[in-house]
Amino acid sequence: MALAEPNKNNGPTVTQVRIAVLAILSSAVFLPGLYQPLLTQFWSYLRHSSVYRSSTFETFWTVFCYAAIEVPFTVLYMKHPEWRLAHQSKKLANDSNDSNQATTPKKPKGMRRPARRGMEALIYVAPLLTLDLLMIKKFAGVPLEDMLETGNYDVSSVIGQQGLGSHKATFLVPSVHNFSFDSPLQTRRALPAAAPSSRRLALELITSLVLYDALFFAFHLSMHIMPGLKSWHKPHHKHGEMHPQITNQLHVFERLGLVLLANFSLNIIGSHVLTRTLFVPIFVWLLVEIHSGLDLPLAYDKLLPTGWGGGAKKHAAHHREGETGMEPYFNWCDGAWEAVCRASSSPKIS
Repeated sequence: MALAEPNKNNGPTVTQVRIAVLAILSSAVFLPGLYQPLLTQFWSYLRHSSVYRSSTFETFWTVFCYAAIEVPFTVLYMKHPEWRLAHQSKKLANDSNDSNQATTPKKPKGMRRPARRGMEALIYVAPLLTLDLLMIKKFAGVPLEDMLETGNYDVSSVIGQQGLGSHKATFLVPSVHNFSFDSPLQTRRALPAAAPSSRRLALELITSLVLYDALFFAFHLSMHIMPGLKSWHKPHHKHGEMHPQITNQLHVFERLGLVLLANFSLNIIGSHVLTRTLFVPIFVWLLVEIHSGLDLPLAYDKLLPTGWGGGAKKHAAHHREGETGMEPYFNWCDGAWEAVCRASSSPKIS
């Protein structure tokens, strides 16, 4: 929605979008019966899809969502220099308006064409695919026996010998694929039989985003204050003008940490697999938006209640100064951290 170009006559306003989003969330939570037939049918289709049951689905789904979201943001960035947060773009926008002629906006240093970003994609995918093909996927609502069967274990034999022994259904106890010539890699994932309710989806999405936001705040803060981690994070701040492609300009360990924290935020609340699927485009959209360097008319922080969302302006300030704005999406953890810092630096009354 934030990518829609504003129209003075019939374009959606912030208030209209707020009402629409609130109506959808409210009906999902308070009237789940409205959506259940559709969710049941949709989940039945996904559950029997070989693509969706693949152990590598989420990795490729994330890559697809990133490409589908970042590229339009980049196009928008080039088409609308007047929306850029960088100070030098103001003169470009003013000159364009005064001359009434099309002005070709300058491409920021470091921005590359998609065809030249193959290595970036490979570096992103390689560690995640490795985990996908080695580890058994564990999701809420799936019996442990079904998980082990996808991992090439003879469940009846395992139960007979050790009562499933060290294997646990919880994701906190990882299980490695039982490698053999017949099954050299983990290629499938076991899925829950029942579809989720719309209430469960809505509440899990909100909870996981808030939880991820807090966890990444702590992770991000550590990369700014711990000497050993600073070198990982430094490349993310090595740029001139903010632009959407900066989103994925990360050290491989930082990128892996970002994905694992998102997974933890979903797993720790026992989210349904469909929640995970819907979480990915929202998660990616927000990450790209805060790195876009654009003051969008319908940015997510403008849709949220005043003061809740950080947004692209706050994150651009973080990239310039690096001392505040550690929280990716919201403002609550940053506010608490800044209050603690002020209190610790304030003079003590004797």
